[in-house]
Amino acid sequence: MKRFADEIRAAIAAATGIDAAAVRLEKPRDIAMGDFAFPCFVLAKELKQAPPAIAADLAGKLNEDFSNIQAVATGPYLNFKVEVAALSQAVVEGAIAGGNQYGQSDEGAGRRVVIDFSSPNIAKPMHVGHLRSTILGASLHRMHALLGYEPVGINHIGDWGSQFGKLVAAIARWGDTVDIDADPIPALLKLYVRFHDEAEGDPTLEEEARTAFRELESGVEGDVRETWRKITELSLAEFNKTYERLGVEFDLVRGEAWYEDKLTSTLDRIEASGVTEESDGATIVDLTSIRKKMAPCLLKKTDGTTLYATRDMAALFSRHDEFDFHRLLWVVGSDQNLHFEQLKGVLKRMELPWEPACEHVSFGMMRLPEGKLSTRAGKVVFLGDVLDRAVEEARRTIAEKNPDLANAELVAEQVGVGAIVFNDLKRERIKDVVFKWDEVLSFEGETGPYAQYTFARMQSILRKAKASGEEAATTGAAPDWSALEDARGVILCLGRYPDAIRTAAAEAEPSHLTQFILNLCRETNSWYANHRVLGEAPELTAARLALVEAASSVVRAGLTMLGVPAPQEM
Repeated sequence: MKRFADEIRAAIAAATGIDAAAVRLEKPRDIAMGDFAFPCFVLAKELKQAPPAIAADLAGKLNEDFSNIQAVATGPYLNFKVEVAALSQAVVEGAIAGGNQYGQSDEGAGRRVVIDFSSPNIAKPMHVGHLRSTILGASLHRMHALLGYEPVGINHIGDWGSQFGKLVAAIARWGDTVDIDADPIPALLKLYVRFHDEAEGDPTLEEEARTAFRELESGVEGDVRETWRKITELSLAEFNKTYERLGVEFDLVRGEAWYEDKLTSTLDRIEASGVTEESDGATIVDLTSIRKKMAPCLLKKTDGTTLYATRDMAALFSRHDEFDFHRLLWVVGSDQNLHFEQLKGVLKRMELPWEPACEHVSFGMMRLPEGKLSTRAGKVVFLGDVLDRAVEEARRTIAEKNPDLANAELVAEQVGVGAIVFNDLKRERIKDVVFKWDEVLSFEGETGPYAQYTFARMQSILRKAKASGEEAATTGAAPDWSALEDARGVILCLGRYPDAIRTAAAEAEPSHLTQFILNLCRETNSWYANHRVLGEAPELTAARLALVEAASSVVRAGLTMLGVPAPQEM
């Protein structure tokens, strides 16, 4: 599609004198109107003509030069339709040749994109609320890599802060009541909840926690640091089991503690810029000049201890100094909007030119039908348990619909986990998600299993063609690309996949890609429900088989970008 779009832009530029890069092509509302549309309103002032007259005049000029594109004036729009044989061959062959790298470009060459995602807290379970950051960040990492950027995925784990003082205090008091080594996350969660339950009636617990955290921050090697290291290592081992199931990897795992030795220099750097002030013994940055009534950014408490914001500022400076990023994406929930607004506010007050490159990729909360998740209250659904249940539901469906399926256990895992991932990414990220099982695992509608089944069905057609000998029979036949006019909707969709990737990456919005995949599946299912692929004349079968191969390849490529498996059979 890009080849034809570039040809159209160049022709319009030559005929009007405007820069080709300024020619904005649109997608017509109705496929019958054409494949591309150019709104002539933008030329009205310069040419001193009404847009419909401009469109009519341009159509006549351009059609004299085009060989396989037709320009048609439709009111103020100039629509373009590409001759089906040229369109089909270019798009289908390009999609097949590209495979999972279809849509690859070098637009990001030489530029780094740092993506901060997942970021669970040590000693706490990964629950369904952690899913969103993890899979959003992983999909953005894959997309930026495809576009030629150098993505740096960082798991900024929560391995520092006052909660560790609480855990150390809880372990000291009740550590012998749980088996941390055998089942670390549930054991540590139990102690964390117990601390908050009993601290209400025992104020000495809070003091013990503060003392432990002060020792942790002091850098003194002793029982506190030893306990902290142990629970960090045990937690990471548990997290990695979930990441492996989700197909998620990181370039770096750097918790808040990694920036511990950078806190002093960070505070010095901010203070040297002249934006800090003292408030009741604490160090703050006033941000009311950024936004009226914005709360100040607190960097150091009266007792000298640092805060989450201090450590995030240290991480910011460290990442910029190390990676000189083109873009920094914090993939963190909307409940942290103020926090990231404050971080950017500090950068603005320091007048750092790279502040606009830092973006908070905010997203809505994951909720259960009965309400919001809460680790402190013990109201939490472990992400591992959610994945297990999804796989069990998929296993049950497979047993009912295809009991003889080979590798049923593997497919159940792929369908179950894929359903969870797709269900989350199909929505605009800013929207809250209410987790409902009957919506997640359906094989119909806007679901992961629907997209996976569409891919598996296309693979089945290709296997049948090979087994019956029709694939070999069409090898010497030149595909009749002109016979694919009835598949123009599928072909146009395939051709727009690279644009879907670029848009999703630029807007940090994977739902653009998810919706693209659903649309491609609908178009393809509708087309081959009414057109036989096998058993036709060799030239027609060759063209239709190529189209099926291209469509299956693009569905697989898109699912791969999202982190959703594509089983060959279901």
